[in-house]
Amino acid sequence: MVSRRPRLLHTATLLTAGDTHLAEDLVQAALTKLYVAWPAFQRADNPDGYVRRVLVNALIDEKRRVWRHRERSMAVLPDVAGAVPAGAGVAGEAVKQALRELPPRMRAAVVFRYFYDLDVAATADALSCSEGNVKSQTARGLERLRAALPTFSSQGATP
Repeated sequence: MVSRRPRLLHTATLLTAGDTHLAEDLVQAALTKLYVAWPAFQRADNPDGYVRRVLVNALIDEKRRVWRHRERSMAVLPDVAGAVPAGAGVAGEAVKQALRELPPRMRAAVVFRYFYDLDVAATADALSCSEGNVKSQTARGLERLRAALPTFSSQGATP
C-alpha cells in the first residue's frame, strides 16, 4: 500500500474535483477499510478495481455525512500552497469547478472513463453498477460538463 498511496491520492483528488483535504480523508478511510477487509482484498480478482470501488464508496459515504452539509467552502484557503498544478490555469480551475457540480457517482464515472481511460466494464465494476448505468451516468456527466464549460466545448475540446 505504501507504493500505491500516491496513485490512490491522485485518484481521490480527481474524484473530489481537486479538494486535496477531502482526498486525503478518502485515502485514509479507504486504507482503513482495506485493512479491515484484507482477506477479501487478497481474494479479489482485480485488486485495483477493488481499491477504486472502496474509494468511490468512501466518497459517497463522506458526502452523506450530516456535518459536511454545514461546512462552508472558501474560495481561498490560507494553508494550501499550490492547490492548482502548474500550467492548469483558468481551464484547470473551470474543469475542477464543473466536476464539483456533478453528483459523486456521476463524477466517478466521468473520472474513471476519461481521466483513467477505463472501459465501460471496468468502470461498472469499480462503481458496482451495470454497464448501462455507467453509459448513462457518463453521458449525463459530459452533458453537464459541456453546459458548465461552454467556452471549452465550442473550441472542440471535450472535458
